[in-house]
Amino acid sequence: MPQRQILVTSALPYANGPIHLGHLVEYIQTDIWVRFQKMRGHRTVYVCADDTHGTAIMLSARKHGISEEQWIGQMSQQHQQDFADFHIQFDQYGSTHSSENRELCQQIWAQALAKKLIDSRDVQQLYDPEQSTFLSDRFVKGKCPKCGAPDQAGDNCDKCGHTYSAIELIDPVSTISGSQPEIRSAPHFFFQLEKCREVVEDWIARPGTLQSETANYLRGHFLSDRLRDWDLSRTAPYFGFEIPNQPGHYWYVWFDAPVGYIATTWQWCQSQGENLNDWWRNPAAEIHHFIGKDIVYFHTLFWPAILHTAEYALPTRVHVHGFLTVNGRKMSKRDGTFIRGRKYLEHVQPAYLRYYYATKLGDNQDDLDLNIAEFVEKVNSDLVNKVVNLVSRCAKFGTQTGLSARYPDDEGRFAYAAAQSEVIAAAYDAGELSKAMRLIMELADRANQFVDQAQPWKLAKVPEQVDRLRDVVTITLNLYRQIAIYLAPVLPTLQQQSAQLLGEPLNDWRLAQQPLLNQSIGTYAHFMQRLDIKDVEKMIEETKQENAAAAAADSATTTGGGATTNVDSDAAVLAEPLAAECTIEDFGKVDLRVARILSAEEVPEARKLLKLVVSLGGDQTRQVFAGIKAAYNPADLVGRLVVIVANLKPRQMKFGLSEGMVCAAGSGGAEVFLLSPDSGAVPGQRVH
Repeated sequence: MPQRQILVTSALPYANGPIHLGHLVEYIQTDIWVRFQKMRGHRTVYVCADDTHGTAIMLSARKHGISEEQWIGQMSQQHQQDFADFHIQFDQYGSTHSSENRELCQQIWAQALAKKLIDSRDVQQLYDPEQSTFLSDRFVKGKCPKCGAPDQAGDNCDKCGHTYSAIELIDPVSTISGSQPEIRSAPHFFFQLEKCREVVEDWIARPGTLQSETANYLRGHFLSDRLRDWDLSRTAPYFGFEIPNQPGHYWYVWFDAPVGYIATTWQWCQSQGENLNDWWRNPAAEIHHFIGKDIVYFHTLFWPAILHTAEYALPTRVHVHGFLTVNGRKMSKRDGTFIRGRKYLEHVQPAYLRYYYATKLGDNQDDLDLNIAEFVEKVNSDLVNKVVNLVSRCAKFGTQTGLSARYPDDEGRFAYAAAQSEVIAAAYDAGELSKAMRLIMELADRANQFVDQAQPWKLAKVPEQVDRLRDVVTITLNLYRQIAIYLAPVLPTLQQQSAQLLGEPLNDWRLAQQPLLNQSIGTYAHFMQRLDIKDVEKMIEETKQENAAAAAADSATTTGGGATTNVDSDAAVLAEPLAAECTIEDFGKVDLRVARILSAEEVPEARKLLKLVVSLGGDQTRQVFAGIKAAYNPADLVGRLVVIVANLKPRQMKFGLSEGMVCAAGSGGAEVFLLSPDSGAVPGQRVH
């Protein structure tokens, strides 16, 4: 098999917040693919960097009272630690705010000017008068000018896919201050993308460059019409690289961010004594980008045009994946499913998420759903019950007997698994990770069937069967070894544990073709523990509480010029004025208690009600009917702590007896927000 030279990138994480489980879909997917290519013997380099420029970075630094450089430095440390703890290995991790990136941007800009691809003209732009800043696309929300969908970003609609400038939004609002922005004029620089149409069309038409759905999307939405000029600049104040000879004008983040792929490769080349042109101007080198479907527009139209302008090689393939949903719904801070990677690591092993994502990922843009119940079941049934159980049932006997000097007759089991090597490899290479996992689990099933039949635990009790026991152990551990090799790109920790047990590195795909013989076996220690759904539920509950606290803080304050000002609206209190004054004695008559929801179900004949059974501790329970049906899914409420009025006179309703009232805020309907005590509160405690 000829050795390939492969450069791999993931989309650059924006240096303005922590890594969450949605981000990790891409980085885990890419890391698995890279590890596989390295195991196959291909020369593979994986680079990434923080995307560090833009108004958002400037505002965050201002909010925290530090410089932009300090802010992005802190975020880089956090990002790299999160990636490392999820076993994502980069060969080089950089920053778009680097000297290499600045130099490359200047070179590419000069080439675009020389080829007359840059145009300058005044444009109208949205301006936030309260913040004294022009608003980049991400800081404007409004209705899509094409389909009318509300709450859309300032550059493209996630409902119909239409792209536009922020000024075209209907009823735009600044997301920084909540005010209605003004329209002001400022000079901008544009890249004339239409002049590169032929290059882009030819690249898209190359076999294997894009998934068919991506190519069809581009042809249908963009290439069917004239390609619009691309606005490449922003006006001060802005954190980024100032355009040479254009004071007060900066390159837009989507110009210098992808150039960061090249800049980070250059940093790696400098550290390794390599030549950048051998990777970015070499027809024999492959360049693979892994991205989400939300940034296809930039990576498949503008980026190849920029690369061609600068005389760099165009990407060999752009691998596009879908979004992450949780329990079939969009990730939600309110539901606790917008989970930070660091919070996940406090409760659950990273190997479990890596494997689950692998079972869901194919070479398509389909969204990936993290179903919590399925996640727990799949980890326990596949990894614990099949893979780890296979080695745990035989390893202790292997420590006693070692492996045979010759491979016993196993009725073709090892040969079959060896023959599957190329089928599994083809699935990995094509990005069909879910297919690869299915094939590997089939091998685990076959191996476990052998162990069930051979019953080594019974052979170990009969001294005369020691030779047969050694043969059974040799077969079982070699079948396990093949599985560990095939799973190594997904589960690097299991790979290391298995290598230590078997006394050989499992870092070469070809090892699965020949059995390990005449080898002593190390002492087995538990590789994986069963995943308890309570750990996952605790993670979600903590996330929900932390997100609620953060949302409350954000709604109470905003940043402007380094000062913090109250921006809470008075609409709620005006809509429902304060009640008449009461005494402490009056308030003392109301017995507010912490309660835990034991069950929640819909009341079919009631439009607004859910029937809740809550615990006040011990065997004290209450049945409560709450008008929260439009706001909450019953299944999401079970186990949640709430506050109830515990001494409210019971009320007989046609649906049953209601023995209390759950405390909530909001105007009704879907705008209902249950009150929850802080962590540490327990059912039965009184609220004073």
